[in-house]
Amino acid sequence: MDKPTDGGSDWAGLASLSITGFRGVGQLQIPRLGRVTLLAGKNGAGKTTVLEALQVYSARGRYDVLQRILASREELTTPSDQDGAALFGAVSVDRLFHRNGGDHFPIRIGPIGGEPTLEIKPVEDLSEVPKRFRWHVDTPDVEVLSVTFGNMRDYFPWPQSAYSQYQTFRNEPLGDDETKTLPHCEPLGPGPLGSREIARLWDRVVLTDDEAIALEALELVFGNRVERAALVGDGIGDARRRIVVKLAGESRPVPLRSLGDGATRMFGIVLALANCRDGMLLMEEAENGIHYTLHRKFWSVILRTAQDHNVQVVATTHSKDCIDSFAAAALACPDVDGNLVRVGRHNGQLRAVDYSIKELETAAEQNIEVW
Repeated sequence: MDKPTDGGSDWAGLASLSITGFRGVGQLQIPRLGRVTLLAGKNGAGKTTVLEALQVYSARGRYDVLQRILASREELTTPSDQDGAALFGAVSVDRLFHRNGGDHFPIRIGPIGGEPTLEIKPVEDLSEVPKRFRWHVDTPDVEVLSVTFGNMRDYFPWPQSAYSQYQTFRNEPLGDDETKTLPHCEPLGPGPLGSREIARLWDRVVLTDDEAIALEALELVFGNRVERAALVGDGIGDARRRIVVKLAGESRPVPLRSLGDGATRMFGIVLALANCRDGMLLMEEAENGIHYTLHRKFWSVILRTAQDHNVQVVATTHSKDCIDSFAAAALACPDVDGNLVRVGRHNGQLRAVDYSIKELETAAEQNIEVW
């Protein structure tokens, strides 16, 4: 990858990554990120946290992204009222920060030794908050965070209970002009996308050249039996909208989900990739639901499309089959920069070791464990 840029159509991704003080990561440096990078490691090694850090960096610390990450992990506060009765919790800002003893330190995410770096930290002295940023900062259960990215600095309140969430409203930290320059970042969990999400992504590619890329994912599973796909439903906001697929030899189209979770998962991944032009795709447990015999073809589509659409892909895996297939597909695409990063703990410290595709080939030939 080229040196990182601030955003827009010439966004070139991150050539390396440094994470400090974010969630379970005290300090981690990944020396090299490729066009497509596969993160391998045991459960609890920190792979998902790396994806979350990349999502936060791409969003420049936007409040809604931070909140969504914590809510998805059910990181909730458990406040009580004056009588000691439990209240419904809000997402807990403390869970954003890595703790060392009783203290937590600023979050810093960015390229190694480069700029711009994203910094997020609690505001200890409210007098430093400019008047135009003061909303309900004098409320006891509201903490204020400072967000710095390059020359941009912003502040926003973080409610610590459901009650103060209703009392405090904050738009995204970045202004409209700055938000337009953000690279598009699409995070995908380990399961197949829901119908609403697939419909959202399909709306952006239908009747474009990118529609064929999504259909190619289904062709990996069903070969040339796939003729067409369409979105059916009553309207843009209708949760009942769903993808149907016309297969050769079938008189009527069938729902995509009836073809199985694997087909739905693969279709959703490639559809998301087609939506991420000039941006970033983050995939958790990339191989989930996809038969091992399809892994190499799957990675070939990912590598080629990422290169053609200027997308940086970072994915995680637990699977040796997935690693071997990724290496084989990357060797067949020498013009695409792919690499493997093993994340794990050594003497209690989180470390990342990167492998070139050639090193992966050698390891496979000699049956050397790299994950």
